[in-house]
Amino acid sequence: MIELEGVPELIDPVMICAFEGWNDAGDAASTAVGHLDREWKGEVFASLDAEDYYDFQVNRPTVALEGGVRKITWPTTRLSVVRAETGEKSRDLVLVRGIEPSMRWRSFCNEILGYAHELGVEMVVILGALLGDTPHTRPVPVSGVTSDSDLARSLDLEETRYEGPTGIVGVLQEACAHAGVPAVSLWAAVPHYVSQPPNPKATLALLNRLEDLISVRIPLGELTEDSRAWQLGVDQLAAEDSEVAEYVQSLEEARDTAELPEASGEAIAREFERYLRRRDGQPGPGGHATESGGLAEGREGGPGGPGAPYLRDPATGHGRPRRPSPKDEVANDAEDTGAAEEDAKDPDDAQGAQGGEGQDVSRRDESGTERGGDGDEGSGSGR
Repeated sequence: MIELEGVPELIDPVMICAFEGWNDAGDAASTAVGHLDREWKGEVFASLDAEDYYDFQVNRPTVALEGGVRKITWPTTRLSVVRAETGEKSRDLVLVRGIEPSMRWRSFCNEILGYAHELGVEMVVILGALLGDTPHTRPVPVSGVTSDSDLARSLDLEETRYEGPTGIVGVLQEACAHAGVPAVSLWAAVPHYVSQPPNPKATLALLNRLEDLISVRIPLGELTEDSRAWQLGVDQLAAEDSEVAEYVQSLEEARDTAELPEASGEAIAREFERYLRRRDGQPGPGGHATESGGLAEGREGGPGGPGAPYLRDPATGHGRPRRPSPKDEVANDAEDTGAAEEDAKDPDDAQGAQGGEGQDVSRRDESGTERGGDGDEGSGSGR
């Protein structure tokens, strides 16, 4: 029997789940849920009985001294609730964080769904991370999938067509479908050649996609700086090994070629819509997450700002220029419009400037490096 003593009535609750193990490459998914729990000071209200679902020879308990007293902590799955304050609007999140169970997966899922039913959860979002052939120098691909065709259309998600071995993420999503609970899985792709945890860049990508999905602005704390440090560290390691650098370059070329058709189509429109949704809001502490691991709104010349470099080429060690964001696009359009209006007011001055700044603007438009960039920095489209 499910006991919910002390849990208040929730506001538009969404359940966010992540499980350590096979579904959690680089610990990206479990770290994302742990971050939400810390930032919003979650309160644990329930935990599943460890003996029902875990093999303690696989997931061993730990022992620690607390005030001179030995205490054993058993591997389990815990549920906590946090209230996400987003200006005038508030929303409650039910956070489920644990370890992929060793046994009785169907009973495990039924118990979680029992809590979802009692709490009035409107949707279940399950976070996962997988190893893939993706370069660490590019935005982290995040795919959103669901087995509900109506939900796929309304939330612009992929309808899952996967066939093969699955983990608790796939089993829980299927259990939600049978129970009539809307469910979505968000998967981040982690470079297989840097699979060891943590991977803060993948965690940021998941939080960014989650923020768009549930319309809640997520404070980042130190995740942004952690992501930059991770990026710099992998760049340096790749630059020191010619074989790794060559392999990363081949992954970059394959990724850029695959995404080229999107550079002038739906991906740019999607990024511009995201910018319009966010431009009137205030970012959380440290800004808000982007799938490239940076800030969507940075200071001039600072990290993530218009003067910041994008990523270092692991083969040459040279920095690449940052790809312009939709905000830069709007600013450039406004600047060009203002210049055109000034030329119209004084045609003689405009004609006299043909050999100066006017040529720079012309070259910028033709090359596209300042106006359009060479791709969609934040699309993060998954497979």
